[in-house]
Amino acid sequence: MNLFGGFTFYAVLIVLLGAILASAIKVLREYERGVVFTLGRFTGVKGPGLILLVPFVQQMVRVDLRTLVLDVPSQDVISRDNVSVRVNAVIYFRVIDAAKATIQVEDFMMATSQLAQTTLRSVLGKHELDEMLAERDKLNNDIQDILDAQTDAWGIKVANVEIKHVDIDESMVRAIARQAEAERERRAKIINAEGEQQAAQKLLEAAEILGQRPEAMQLRYLGTLSAVAGEKSSTIVFPFPMELASLVPGLMKGSPGE
Repeated sequence: MNLFGGFTFYAVLIVLLGAILASAIKVLREYERGVVFTLGRFTGVKGPGLILLVPFVQQMVRVDLRTLVLDVPSQDVISRDNVSVRVNAVIYFRVIDAAKATIQVEDFMMATSQLAQTTLRSVLGKHELDEMLAERDKLNNDIQDILDAQTDAWGIKVANVEIKHVDIDESMVRAIARQAEAERERRAKIINAEGEQQAAQKLLEAAEILGQRPEAMQLRYLGTLSAVAGEKSSTIVFPFPMELASLVPGLMKGSPGE
């Protein structure tokens, strides 16, 4: 009986020693850091590798330093031109200060998610729908700058922000299509009017140049003969100046007898 009791004592002792060693020895991976607290007070950041802690005196909180991906849920946004849209985004960020990420905020993932949602609504609400669709890179940079500035106190670096989808109501899509069609028609009319204006300007300049030398007009007449008479036509068109008609007797009379 004494032998059995001694064996039990040693077994319990071995188990306790194993538990103490397990709580004292920690192994951190290359992308992990351990925030160590001694009797509740912050005493430093350790890792990676083998970490030795004083059992029941020191505690450690693991922090992942890899880039984290946060999917921001769809947010209802009213643009500056009073268009209701649903927008969602994705945020890439990482912890650069493990101590701040553990001490300054309770749950940095939840805090960053909530901050991203409010910032997304705030920034996009200041822009019109056309800017949301055409200037997405600028909006991404604006949201990233705001998030990066506000999460700096938590030891977090926002690396990138991407707006994924801008969902518009079906009726608004048809209205935008009509607006785009009207805009194309307006541009076509403007281009046509500008072409007419440029053509009239060039004709005026050509008339002024030809008016300076009368013989230039005769050369212009001769140059149009090939255009007036086709390739298969035997008709020859020769322009005759009306000023010379008065010099030829009987040319302008109705008949030889008159």
